[in-house]
Amino acid sequence: MDHKSAPQEITTLVGREVYSKNGVFVGEVEDIRLDLDHEAVTGLALHQLNNELFGADARSSRGAIVPYRWVQAVGDVVIVNDIVERLRQPDAEGDEDEEEVPA
Repeated sequence: MDHKSAPQEITTLVGREVYSKNGVFVGEVEDIRLDLDHEAVTGLALHQLNNELFGADARSSRGAIVPYRWVQAVGDVVIVNDIVERLRQPDAEGDEDEEEVPA
C-alpha cells in the first residue's frame, strides 16, 4: 500500500465496501481497530458479511475483523488479499489461516 500519499481521516474508511483482489465482496467496514501506542491501524471490523465466505460463528456474530496487513488498496472500495476467500476452503493438512475473528 502506498503510505506516501496525502494523509486522510481514518474515519473515511467506515462504510466502504471491502472486496478481495479477485473481486469477491467480503463485507462493509463498520469500525477500525487501532494500536494507540504505535499510532497504527491494525484491523478493519466488518459487518454485512458475505455469507459464502464466513463460517456460521461469524454469521451469528456482529461481524469479523480483518487484519489491516491484508489491505492491498483503499479507494472508493477497500481491496484485501484473496486470503479471505481461502478461509472458506481450509486444506486437508489443517494449514488454515485463522486470522478472521468474529466480533
